Amino acid sequence: MRKSATRLRPGAALLGIAALAATAALTGCTKLDTVSPSTVRKDAAHAKTAQQGAFGTVDCGKAKCIALTFDAGPSENTPRLLKILKEKKVPATFFTLGKNHIAKYPELVKRMDAEGHEVASHTWSHKILTKISPKEARAELERPNKAIEKLIGKKPTLMRPPQGRTNDTVNKISRDLGLAEILWTVTAKDYTTNDSALIQKRVLEQSSRDGIILLHDIYKGTVPAVPGIIDELKKRGYVFVTVPQLLAPGKAEAGKVYR
Repeated sequence: MRKSATRLRPGAALLGIAALAATAALTGCTKLDTVSPSTVRKDAAHAKTAQQGAFGTVDCGKAKCIALTFDAGPSENTPRLLKILKEKKVPATFFTLGKNHIAKYPELVKRMDAEGHEVASHTWSHKILTKISPKEARAELERPNKAIEKLIGKKPTLMRPPQGRTNDTVNKISRDLGLAEILWTVTAKDYTTNDSALIQKRVLEQSSRDGIILLHDIYKGTVPAVPGIIDELKKRGYVFVTVPQLLAPGKAEAGKVYR
């Protein structure tokens, strides 16, 4: 089943960049088709190419899966986060940012990959892709692709558009570059607070099966909230997976948008 949704605003404001007001209204938004994880799995199960995907260690068609994702890192907070994820045996998907992040912490990008996490793109400098020229948007996506490939030996196949803003032009560029767009179903709006208890509460209130949780490892209050989020969701029967595992045995298709 395809979901129809307006383009999403609750964004990943960056360190040193003021967050947009939570109530700010978007103008000129059109409807955008997004594909759910369950649809990808069902379609793959009926397709001859189903074996192209991989379940890994989890079958999300049976298990109560949820994906933990982090935007805009790596940062000085990421080592602590990686330690927590390793101790809790939880894989995550990191939508990494190029300027001042991948470029500043290349060893952390390598560590993410080495420890079994999915390394994805959040553009080079967090420009809103729908507000810049197609040429600029392509550069925003090409540059982190090259940087990530240089570090871990493979290009990312997933990207998250800043603030979730996308359109037909961004879809086309993403398709050309082999990138699928991944949005989210759960946001703690951790760019508005350093209250770890509040961040945890917001995540737990919104979480459901096949959910994609959006957090940021650049904010002071976020990483301390992660252990509690993991422990409580595990108690509720959730299994943590990366975004590709959430879609398996299907695969995200370049140029499509998933949520």
